[in-house]
Amino acid sequence: MPGFVFSEKPIRLVRGDGPYLYDDAEKEYLDAGASYACVPLGHRHPGVRRAIDDQLDRLTYVQGSYPVTSRTELYDLLAEVAPGDLDYVWLCNSGTEANEAAIKFARHATGRSEVVAAVRGFHGRTMGALAATWSQEYKQGFEPLAGGVSFVPYNDSEALTDAVSAETAAVILEPIQGEGGVNPASVEYLEAARDLTADAGAALVLDEVQCGLGRTGRMWACEKSGVVPDVLTSAKGLANGFPVGATIVREWVAQNAGSHGGTFSGGPVMCAAAVETVRTIRDTDLPAHAADVGGYLRGRLEQELGDVVREVRGAGLMVGVEVKTGATTAARDLALDQHVLVIPTGRTVLRYLPPLTIEREHADRLVDATVAVADHLTV
Repeated sequence: MPGFVFSEKPIRLVRGDGPYLYDDAEKEYLDAGASYACVPLGHRHPGVRRAIDDQLDRLTYVQGSYPVTSRTELYDLLAEVAPGDLDYVWLCNSGTEANEAAIKFARHATGRSEVVAAVRGFHGRTMGALAATWSQEYKQGFEPLAGGVSFVPYNDSEALTDAVSAETAAVILEPIQGEGGVNPASVEYLEAARDLTADAGAALVLDEVQCGLGRTGRMWACEKSGVVPDVLTSAKGLANGFPVGATIVREWVAQNAGSHGGTFSGGPVMCAAAVETVRTIRDTDLPAHAADVGGYLRGRLEQELGDVVREVRGAGLMVGVEVKTGATTAARDLALDQHVLVIPTGRTVLRYLPPLTIEREHADRLVDATVAVADHLTV
């Protein structure tokens, strides 16, 4: 019998609609994590479906060196919504590819090789991005990885100061760590990272693969601090469930990025889906909606869980509930007993990443379901 190379969960999902997923027995699940922030507009979004159908009727695929309308529109749109003067775009298929490109671009543009990353940071599983990822769990058996990467404590400006030097090509950080436990960076930390890299002639790379595109209450999480990086990476929700990644850079990086390419860079169908997704997030002000519903969700979790948990943190609809242990068991019971899908981050954090379109009644269901399994959470 054919096998597979990754573990499967004991729920066979067959369709989705808005914030809900349905299994092969027609049980309804509230999606607050099954899609890892990849469907900000919810499942089967009609606008995205129309954009895809229209593109399929005209052109399915042509290699990225040929101008295509949907690709050009996405280039222009991403430059428009990106912070500051991030005006140049490289398209790929995933977040790890976007970060891989970011590291390559920074090394070539600076002529240096050293990269500074953060403890508990996650940037992907390809060899370069994996080298900048903290957890040994993902690295075991794959060494040696790309060299020249050092790690410093997150949110520690002094440690970052000590690590950045004239040999640094890039500092790569998540404005809010996702896989690391929903840890927000302080404004002061991001400002320090911006100043340090500028003084050293290094590139500041901000990985917004998970926290970008309105999820934290701003189009980009870094906007809260006012910090504009040299490189910003995006993926996951960029095309509402279709595989697209983007590396968005300043002119000095683009002009010195070196040779890079990819067969499926900027596929027309994926670009059409991404254009519709980004326009909808912007034009319907979903970041503000995420800030409102996310604030309500965090407030209710804090009120209802009280001393059962160590902390409720995050921004917008990127929410983490920290406990001492029991997150994995609680996530299982949330899925099987409460029909709510969330993501355990190790044994200590429950991560909530629902579509940005959820309303307060959906947040109430998330809270009630979490309370129902709270006996598995220990502080």
